[in-house]
Amino acid sequence: MDIVNKTRNALAGLACVSAFLGAMACSEGQVAPEAQLRVGAEQPAVYQPLLAGKALGLVVNQTSRVGERHLIDVLLSEQLSVKKVFALEHGVRGNVENGGHVSGGVDAQTGLPIVSLYGGKYGPDASDVSDLDWLVFDIQDVGVRYYTYISSLHYLMQACADFDVPLLVLDRPNPNGDQVGGPVLQPEFKSFVGMHPIPLVHGLTVGELAHMINGEGWLDGDKTCALTVVPVAGYHKAMHYSLPVRPSPNLPNDLSVRLYPSLGFFEGTDVSIGRGTDAPFQIIGHPQDTVGELYFTPVPKPGASENPKHKGVQLRGDAIALTPAEATFTIDYVVSWYQRLGLAPEAFFNRAAFFDKLAGTDALRKAIVSGATTEAIESSWAADIAAFKQQRAPYLLYPEN
Repeated sequence: MDIVNKTRNALAGLACVSAFLGAMACSEGQVAPEAQLRVGAEQPAVYQPLLAGKALGLVVNQTSRVGERHLIDVLLSEQLSVKKVFALEHGVRGNVENGGHVSGGVDAQTGLPIVSLYGGKYGPDASDVSDLDWLVFDIQDVGVRYYTYISSLHYLMQACADFDVPLLVLDRPNPNGDQVGGPVLQPEFKSFVGMHPIPLVHGLTVGELAHMINGEGWLDGDKTCALTVVPVAGYHKAMHYSLPVRPSPNLPNDLSVRLYPSLGFFEGTDVSIGRGTDAPFQIIGHPQDTVGELYFTPVPKPGASENPKHKGVQLRGDAIALTPAEATFTIDYVVSWYQRLGLAPEAFFNRAAFFDKLAGTDALRKAIVSGATTEAIESSWAADIAAFKQQRAPYLLYPEN
């Protein structure tokens, strides 16, 4: 048995922490059929015994669902003691646009106090967690390094380590989990849109990444977080998983989620990827394009794109006509549009520093400007990708297929 399988089985046994509660029977190598896939939040027999009688803080948003119900409401109905809710980007109910201000306050549906962890304060402080016995993280991620939920996870783990509060991660599938690609983040480009030395598309679930953050010593002070993960039952990485709730306002469907790793780079350029339209992250356009067959005009979209790029200007470009399964990560969209528009580098990369933060390196932008081909750029990542796959192997909770 190789190290990956040994570690997976060991972690599966650990994840059956219900194990120590006798709440769930796990057997080595047991994988449920795809039709029986159950996310962590849908396995109350595993986590309820852990949380009963404990003061809880929840890190949740609109994706934190158990069927048609929000996790907050489910836990309260089960007489669990939820004390407060922590809000990340987009807020507790998902009504805040990308990058918008997330304020604290009170959850209207439950009256629970809300503590904002986005827009300046990225992790709980001692006063936020002093009255808590557990923090619970249940957020649907999309498997892309610059999607900030995993940065919030890091700060949450740091707080748990600093203030001795255990963390429970209710895991969910990664809709881009079948892919690993893109540049590995370099330390000098670390920011809230990229905190870990991992490829842009890393193929990990939130639970797997949490184990990796602990195991690789990425928390400050050589600390580790007391971590429990409830894995997804019946999941493997090659499985197509259609998100039941949009993970953020500008990722409205499966195609946008699959194109997001490739098109997100355009956020550091003058090119629109459809924010302010009904097809964000599915179309590409620019005022100076002369060849596209699609015309569109970005306008404010309350709760999604209040001030979209090129607001009110007619753009010309392309609609990406792919199925979600066909939409795999590539840098070719950015390379081809740089060549297609013929703009000066500073005009195309009009937010060059932000582009480099998204990429996790300045080498990508410089390669594009130098005229490097898509094939040459993507092949330059091969050795780093191979090394990362070996590095992540001990933390995998799910088979590749």
